[in-house]
Amino acid sequence: MRKPHYEDSQVEITKLVVGPMDNNVFVVRCRRTGDAVMLDAANEHEKLLELCRRLNVRTVLETHGHWDHIQAVPAVRDAGYRIAVTAEDAAMLPSYDDILEDQSVVDVGRLRLHTILTPGHTPGSMCFKLEGAPVLFSGDTLFPGGPGNTENDPKRFATIIEQVDRKLFTLPPDTIVMPGHGLDTTVGNERPHLDEWIERGW
Repeated sequence: MRKPHYEDSQVEITKLVVGPMDNNVFVVRCRRTGDAVMLDAANEHEKLLELCRRLNVRTVLETHGHWDHIQAVPAVRDAGYRIAVTAEDAAMLPSYDDILEDQSVVDVGRLRLHTILTPGHTPGSMCFKLEGAPVLFSGDTLFPGGPGNTENDPKRFATIIEQVDRKLFTLPPDTIVMPGHGLDTTVGNERPHLDEWIERGW
């Protein structure tokens, strides 16, 4: 039995690393009701479907539409799970069911995930803040050591820096940041380095 990546009295978060890009897939499960959502149907659909069945996942929320985050979408959707993505990134997916709106709430049993649109890495990149717990799912918008890749585009870099500064770095410093690749960090660890990132330009 896989040990939860994070848990408290209300939530259990499971993390699975899949695919050639070492994508992080998270399952957020309400401990009171047993309902769950998956973040990013990235790859290795057999493993993800087993996780969906075992943890009672109902819906998959895509943090953005890049290829490495959506390889398992067709198989997961064919198995009956709903796929949700932002309107801005929807065309990147082979298929989807629901559109995620900015500043809305996704109910997961008694848990509430708040959507935060953070364009820059892609036009429709979205982060999810778990209400009542110090947890932010940042997709490829924020990592330990900097923002997501904007491919040397100054406008996209300025956009992602603004989003991170205005929408993510306003969260409490003890907020755990769970990104789309790699290890967790915290808002408090990353916020002091913002000026360095702006200076280096990536």
